[in-house]
Amino acid sequence: MCLGIPGRVLEVRDSAGLRMATVDFGGVRREVCLEYTPQAALGDYVIVHVGFAITMVDEAEAQRTLDVLRAMAGAVEGELGEPLPEARP
Repeated sequence: MCLGIPGRVLEVRDSAGLRMATVDFGGVRREVCLEYTPQAALGDYVIVHVGFAITMVDEAEAQRTLDVLRAMAGAVEGELGEPLPEARP
């Protein structure tokens, strides 16, 4: 199964000519390519598929989607390599 998972952009930088970011997926952080979402900036939420941010989404939608993914036991672990932490209060 391939999922698009929402995450928050924490850091943006150039890496060998590619626009890259550190993205937080509700407690799991990964390196993500922002080349397909050039408008994404610090604090924005993006949908990430196989290491590429493919679109932007607002915070409310990102949180709703993360809640659904947390309820799907194991689905996210296959994509991120670890389960999403429980939701923060």
